[in-house]
Amino acid sequence: MGFVFSKPMNDSLKAQQEFMLMNSRLQLERQLLMQNQMRERQTAMQIAWTREFLKYFGTFFGLAAVGLTAGAIKKKNPGVLLPIVPLSFILAYQYDMGYGTLLQRIKGEAENILDTQSTLLELPKGPLTYEDLEKIRRSQSKFFIEK
Repeated sequence: MGFVFSKPMNDSLKAQQEFMLMNSRLQLERQLLMQNQMRERQTAMQIAWTREFLKYFGTFFGLAAVGLTAGAIKKKNPGVLLPIVPLSFILAYQYDMGYGTLLQRIKGEAENILDTQSTLLELPKGPLTYEDLEKIRRSQSKFFIEK
């Protein structure tokens, strides 16, 4: 008599387990997609910020270059033009970040580090575990009750 009820229950349990597995995979896939979308949006914001900054800094650089050139000609002292050198490095970096290949080069170097120098990425004392978190939580908690 028990066998009559146990077979449908086993089938039902198996179907429920398959549903839970499918559901957890779907949830993980959605979470990964969401994280990737957030990363892409943050990167797009960074590039847009760099391009906007470049407009203002380019204007400043142009005005500074004209002003320093006029000052160097007026005072007949080429040393007045020296501030243009570091400003031009900043301008070139910002341009490369906003419109050039800097992000591709950074990505390539990051991939190289992941592939060939992964030991640089290890955390001190190894990866954080649940037990480590619990130990920290217990030491900081004022209301912890031992079981």
